[in-house]
Amino acid sequence: MATRTETYLTALPGESWINLQRADQVWQRLKSGTTDMGGRPAGGAGTGQWSTTDPEHLAVSTSTQPLESVDWDVVVCGGTLGVFLACALVQRGWRVALVEQGVLQGRAQEWNIARSELQVLLDLDLLTPAELEATIATEFNPMRVAIRGWAPVAIRNVLNLGIRPAVLLATLKARFLAKGGQLLEHSPFTQAIVHPDGVAVTAGRRLTTRLLLDAMGHFSPIVRQARQGERPDSLCLVVGTCATGLPAQEGGDLLATTTPVENHCQYFWEAFPAQNGRTTYLFTYVDAQPGRPGLMDLFETYWRLLPDYQGVETEALGLHRALFGFFPSYRRSPLTPQWSRILAVGDSSGLQSPLSFGGFGALLRHLPRLSQGCHDALQADSLERAALAALLPYQPNLAVTWLFQEVMRVPLDRPAAPDQVNAILGPVFQAMAAQGDAVLKPFLQDAIQFPALVRSLAAIDPRQLNLVGLLQRVGPAALLDWTRHFLALGLYHGLSQGAPSLAPYLRSPAAQRWLEAMCYGAGQEHKLGRPGGGSRSG
Repeated sequence: MATRTETYLTALPGESWINLQRADQVWQRLKSGTTDMGGRPAGGAGTGQWSTTDPEHLAVSTSTQPLESVDWDVVVCGGTLGVFLACALVQRGWRVALVEQGVLQGRAQEWNIARSELQVLLDLDLLTPAELEATIATEFNPMRVAIRGWAPVAIRNVLNLGIRPAVLLATLKARFLAKGGQLLEHSPFTQAIVHPDGVAVTAGRRLTTRLLLDAMGHFSPIVRQARQGERPDSLCLVVGTCATGLPAQEGGDLLATTTPVENHCQYFWEAFPAQNGRTTYLFTYVDAQPGRPGLMDLFETYWRLLPDYQGVETEALGLHRALFGFFPSYRRSPLTPQWSRILAVGDSSGLQSPLSFGGFGALLRHLPRLSQGCHDALQADSLERAALAALLPYQPNLAVTWLFQEVMRVPLDRPAAPDQVNAILGPVFQAMAAQGDAVLKPFLQDAIQFPALVRSLAAIDPRQLNLVGLLQRVGPAALLDWTRHFLALGLYHGLSQGAPSLAPYLRSPAAQRWLEAMCYGAGQEHKLGRPGGGSRSG
């Protein structure tokens, strides 16, 4: 007998059901340890197109022979997010080639972000105001945090715009080509060979470049080799739909729970108005252990819980599309460059909070400093590994969020109290809301700031939290690790306060990278006079 997931997804146009099965198979093999993050069998030679050990199947290798000349200054692999950096660099006069394994086009699924976070696209002259407005499909307010058993918390202008990726990417693609960039579609990355004076890239054809930017995402073969097959420390499993027939609501939910812990998972909801209905996600944080649910299991939970959450039976929905995936995160992030002349950007780099899905918003947050940093490195021909590492610095404001994610992830190896997650999140969000938007908003935008964090911790009533139980759950090692990042966040905050007065005197590229690291690491990038804030793809 067909499950509800099979029944609903096979009725949709396209290959939603087939793609879900494929994604679930990769996730099941990853849990069992028989595959890697690229979806290829684990174990070395002869088991996949790329290997972390077999020289003949390496995504990246090195050569001592110089190329003597190169055709491009920058080759960007991965067009969906890579086009942003490619466009920014080609506008500065660099020779840029953009490589995409399929066709560079946006999906129907909208991306959610705040209007203030889009300002960077105007500041870098990637879009005109009119072009930016044309990308916006929906705008809505307020957004809620609604934890089971606690009063909802409302906030405005966070993830409250729905962007049409198809329109946005088509506009950037046209600008990139008009500025002289070259786009290679249907050109999957095969291999990169790092030479002393450049990189030879094979992607349908051979390209030689001074700098290779890896924007191929979480499942990049370059990232797989750099991480040597290490398993993710945590993953966010996500399923959802865009559908009509849901009750009309003006705003959306950033984070909502309607259930206690089930199956050693705390299930979270996220919902946004969409151009052709409403997008509703169910997600949970897990580790890569065999006992974790599959994506199809999670979809069955979605259908079961949706009526209680949205007040509508699933049979009454008009489904437009299904959404699903899993998003890994690693404590060893951001990913330090492993080779000269190769830099990971976007989700490949790990420069996103373990609480968020990364993607569009995380890239926009770092776009000003990455585009400037690549420009400076190309100008100075400072493309060795150590120099590029300054573009992927330690970020204490993201590192402190690992403890928050551990609180939201329920371990398999110990008993779970039904409300152990809700009982912590409820008072925490109430305390932050009582401190006002200046405290709550940065947290919801993945820009943790030291003063806001201190105020939040001070405002929490310890009588509402089982602190002993919390300490037992996370363990002393995790708490000590968090304390180290917390103290670093305080230090970075103090140093970032001098950014406006120091900036005129710190003119060298190295000094600028240091200043950016301080400000971004403190969630204070606005001190540099640039737009800031993180967000999630929706």
